[in-house]
Amino acid sequence: MPSKVPQAAIRRLCRYQQVLAQLEQDGVETVSSADIGRLAATNGAQVRKDLSYFGDFGRRGLGYKVSELRAQLRAILGLERGRNVAIIGAGNLGSALVGYPGFEMRGFHVVAVFDNDPAKVGRRLRGLRILPLTRLTEVAATKDIAIAILAVPEFAAQIVADRVAEAGIRAILNFAPRHIHAPPGVVVCNVDMTSQLEFLSYFLTQGETELEAEEC
Repeated sequence: MPSKVPQAAIRRLCRYQQVLAQLEQDGVETVSSADIGRLAATNGAQVRKDLSYFGDFGRRGLGYKVSELRAQLRAILGLERGRNVAIIGAGNLGSALVGYPGFEMRGFHVVAVFDNDPAKVGRRLRGLRILPLTRLTEVAATKDIAIAILAVPEFAAQIVADRVAEAGIRAILNFAPRHIHAPPGVVVCNVDMTSQLEFLSYFLTQGETELEAEEC
């Protein structure tokens, strides 16, 4: 990654890639930065600035070729190679995540699911056998797991995150209602759905009617 790219810019790149995917699906061949910005809840100047961190794209006055820009963004985001994912926690949320078709469509392959509950270990969940957490290090290596999704209770989140880091997995998406920390070299995204609901509740309480699209 180029140095000093703001994290907010990376998040917007993900939005641009989603916009381009939809445009490509709709048969659109070229698009302007202004249209990308409008569809991604930002503006053309911001789109051009975000892209400039990674090089020159498109032609002035002609816009961008949708398929080419999408391919370039996928390469920047590392999506062209695909990523193997493990889900830890086979409760209601974890089970739903295992069956989410959007992962596979975007190049994220759920290859393993873990749980510490003896009543769940050994059962099959959408074709995957639920494994004990004690096998995490072994399976992470053999299946080349790059990302772990935590769908565990709040009290277990940090403990499980520590085990994920020890297993050599370098990225964690945490759905537990608690911010977790990881050692250097491991990136964490904490997704607190309750806080997001509280955020929305504020706007309802204050009678606000306009809210820019937000990303976790």
